Amino acid sequence: MVETSVDILSLLPARLKEARRSQGLSLEAVANLSGVSRSMVSQIERGESSPTIATLWNLTRALQVDFAGLLDGVDQPDRIEVLRAGAVPSIDNMGRDCRIRILSPPEEAGRHEIYDLRFGPGGHLTSQPHRQGAREQLTVIEGALTVTSGQAREELAAGDTARYAADVAHRIVAAADGPARAFLVVKDAG
Repeated sequence: MVETSVDILSLLPARLKEARRSQGLSLEAVANLSGVSRSMVSQIERGESSPTIATLWNLTRALQVDFAGLLDGVDQPDRIEVLRAGAVPSIDNMGRDCRIRILSPPEEAGRHEIYDLRFGPGGHLTSQPHRQGAREQLTVIEGALTVTSGQAREELAAGDTARYAADVAHRIVAAADGPARAFLVVKDAG
């Protein structure tokens, strides 16, 4: 069955929002990646504005989906979803010398988020408090990290795991003498 242009226009806002959330990206992150203003992305997702072809092209490139993928709604229950290493969405403009690779599916954004964090020597990621009750679990894979949650502070080495409150200001800092890598799970961030 061929979808009409009216069907496509009604699907577009939800599909764009779903694609953004599936990659764990905020409106601000999509705006930064696409060059489309945050307010325009929000208006498009709410169905209050129809994007031009150029705007849609920039958004689909930023979200790493094509037009057909964005509008294809067929769900296949018997399949394995693979996110190849080169296709993992990442954010490089948060913190300093910190790359955040988003491993969790978009529909889990705010509930159960999974990240691969890669820090250069002395790199850091500073976060404002998340929603009340939010927690993080950080496992150091390589190097050394210092975690601060509120007034608490712990030094971690490869293999160590820290669980801490994320509803207060918190920070992860790599040791100055080398790179570090960690696996981060964020629960109930809102």
